Amino acid sequence: MPRVIHFEIHADNPERAVKFYEAVLGWHFQKWDGPMDYWLVRTGPKEQPGIDGGMIRRHPGQSGNAVIAYVCTVDVPSVDDYVKKATAAGATMAVPKMPIPGVGWLAYCKDTEGNIFGMMQADPSAK
Repeated sequence: MPRVIHFEIHADNPERAVKFYEAVLGWHFQKWDGPMDYWLVRTGPKEQPGIDGGMIRRHPGQSGNAVIAYVCTVDVPSVDDYVKKATAAGATMAVPKMPIPGVGWLAYCKDTEGNIFGMMQADPSAK
């Protein structure tokens, strides 16, 4: 059964958001050394229940509407198969399958209520 493995915060001003979450929740942010503007978010120690996440500079999606929410991402064995399952059940594509270099494949869908969720297939060879 796919489980939530990651959340993502979309921010107009990531530097301001970092200061906010560090001050309010004590979360730790580290700029990712990858090909996009991205921050890794550690929300607590590994031995404590919970998940870590990331933050990305907000940009419009395919429809031109910016994401104004936290996006939860679930671990799936095949992004292609799960996109098919999601769309067959009434979801629409928000962001088509794309590589996250060195990490895997990611796609965003909107559920039947308009909520965006991500699906990630681990694949270190993704480019």
